[in-house]
Amino acid sequence: MPKVTVAIGLSVLAIILSTLISGAYFAMIQMPGESFRGQLPALTQKETTLRDALKRDVEKLASEIGQRNYVYYKGLEAAADFLKASFASAGYSVRQQGYTINNQTYYNLEVEIQGSERADEIVMIGGHYDSVSFSPGANDNGTGAAATLELARLFAGKKPERTLRFVEFVNEEPPFFQTENMGSLVYAKRCKQRKEKVVAMLSLETMGYYSDEIGSQKYPAPLSSIYPLQGNYIGFVGNINSGGLVRDAIASFRRHTQFPSEGAALASEIPGVGWSDHWSFWQQGYPGVMVTDTAPFRYPYYHTEGDTPDKVDYERLARVVAGLERVIAELSGLNEQNQ
Repeated sequence: MPKVTVAIGLSVLAIILSTLISGAYFAMIQMPGESFRGQLPALTQKETTLRDALKRDVEKLASEIGQRNYVYYKGLEAAADFLKASFASAGYSVRQQGYTINNQTYYNLEVEIQGSERADEIVMIGGHYDSVSFSPGANDNGTGAAATLELARLFAGKKPERTLRFVEFVNEEPPFFQTENMGSLVYAKRCKQRKEKVVAMLSLETMGYYSDEIGSQKYPAPLSSIYPLQGNYIGFVGNINSGGLVRDAIASFRRHTQFPSEGAALASEIPGVGWSDHWSFWQQGYPGVMVTDTAPFRYPYYHTEGDTPDKVDYERLARVVAGLERVIAELSGLNEQNQ
């Protein structure tokens, strides 16, 4: 082959590879809008109320109830009772999905607002309420469970176009994590069996720890060269197939919320990308996004006895939950005319 032809071929190959790489970067890393920078504004009255409610809920789950899992089964029952009563007091009819492991019954808890125009399309918000063994689980995942509850309260009585569903999942933590007995997988399989059309699933996971210190944020390789080294943002993380949902969610969050945010649609094999209940929905072909403070990549008390309510930054958590209310409103087709 002539040298000129070889050189042209290599140049074309380089152009193709460059195009593919830049395309992958745009699809996986580049997100719409811009992350908020600068001093956070004062909390609104609504955010202040939300802050106090989130603190009460997290303290109830992680202090008063404490450990809640297959080892501390009474704590798990107490947490489920608290969540059921809280949903009911907000006007919801609570549905339970029970299943049994070794003579103990575990429950996913579900409440729903029927859609007005596209009722067959479901927007789902969920967080797991169990804690890992020997941890009170304030941030992991008292914050996600509390945020799911508070968002359900905020949407009570509203009329979205799409069906809006809030679910408290059981058994996310080991030894059930990513097994057939993981609560969210049991639930997602039922969705698939019923041929339910879940168009968006937001998994609220470990959301309450923030730091402005350089170096407080870690990443699995090779992401450390791309994202901030300050753990002061909320993350929106999905797999490649959920890229559209990641971009829609973070774009909405950035339009309406003055709070730092980062997003990515990554290969599910990268450590951390599938480490919560959204993974279960991926297995059934549904789009799912984890909303998180990145858990072990930031939180020094992850899966320890030190994961207590005093570690949670309730002001920043309230800002995030308020932002998610606006994201969910857009995803579910809720506007000023049908609120």
